[in-house]
Amino acid sequence: MSTSRNTTRQRLIQAALELFTAHGVTDTTTKQIAELADVNEVTLFRHFGNKHGLLLAAIEEAAVFTQLGQTLVQQADQADYIDQALKEYATTCLEALERVPEMVRSVVGEAGQYPAENRKALGRGLTQANRYVAEYFDQMIQRRRMQPNLPAENLASLLNGMLLGYAVIEFTSEFHELWQSREEFITNLVTLFLQGGIQPSQRTPSEVRDLSADTVHLILQRAKKRGLQDYAITYVLFGAGLSSSEIVQLTRSDYHYTRHQQQLHITQGLSRYVPLNQWILGKRYGSYLKNPLTQWLKSRKDVLPAMFLTSSGQPITEADLSHRWSSLTEDLLNEPPITIEQAYQTWCVELLVRGMTIADLQVLTRRDMTQLQPFVDRAREKSALEHAIRLDQPPRTKST
Repeated sequence: MSTSRNTTRQRLIQAALELFTAHGVTDTTTKQIAELADVNEVTLFRHFGNKHGLLLAAIEEAAVFTQLGQTLVQQADQADYIDQALKEYATTCLEALERVPEMVRSVVGEAGQYPAENRKALGRGLTQANRYVAEYFDQMIQRRRMQPNLPAENLASLLNGMLLGYAVIEFTSEFHELWQSREEFITNLVTLFLQGGIQPSQRTPSEVRDLSADTVHLILQRAKKRGLQDYAITYVLFGAGLSSSEIVQLTRSDYHYTRHQQQLHITQGLSRYVPLNQWILGKRYGSYLKNPLTQWLKSRKDVLPAMFLTSSGQPITEADLSHRWSSLTEDLLNEPPITIEQAYQTWCVELLVRGMTIADLQVLTRRDMTQLQPFVDRAREKSALEHAIRLDQPPRTKST
């Protein structure tokens, strides 16, 4: 009996998908669905309540986009090149959408008439598919040791959004001149996507502007006077060499420390750990157990996961971070003004001066040799200058 009910249910769902695909949701009647499934209309109502209940079941059980996402994940270990895998995914996705043009038109034009449960089911289906695509990106990024400009979830959302946008335009506006062919669209999409989203930025600083020890200590002293959070942020900037985008992504659980060391877990892009140095340009800022960051975190009375917060209690933004930095450095006599990026440059140069190899720095920063070479040159210049200064001392007289 149970098998018979399941068979009837599947026949109804399959019939509904066929008719929705051919005629759209609005123009399809429950009578047509029942006739195609070879059951009476009362059976349809008993199983699903109404047509929208049947649509809800079809959306949840068909899982077309989820299947596409799963296929892409399986390709992660098979495709030799990421552009090849993305082209295959985009082509397969658009071919699947092309087989259901009336369904796409219905979703676009009639979604406002659907009950909230149906719209939520659509959202859940797309979200689940997006997770699979994000999983694929994460696998590819780790395998190829890439440094993406966006998190894997954002990359997946953008790709699926552009593919769905293409389908909507194609199925609702036939006489446009936005692209010559689907092949042209996919090629341009993958090229733009890889260069802008996944390939690491190849910007190499033309001039490394690391800061002097006096300037760094002055900025830290000012931050300390501003409050615990400003002091902690500045400590992380100079002690771990993080960018603004990395700092705003930090959570409390990303900070790990013992009596002998402390580390920050960076989750933006390719996951990595970086040390948080207690010694900054010759001066020690607390210990591993008691320092500006631990003091800030222990002072918190909230349970929010974000490491740093705005004045309204929300996770800190890059704009807020930039404002705090400007207020700390705006009246220093520097031309051009001191930027947050210079904290990272100062951190890199200091580590190299203290003996770190470029290979180890590459592991910590996930940047390539070309991007790090200017810091190596600056560290050598700084070491040579300090050596020359030490030589400019009175000669020692031999004791008799």
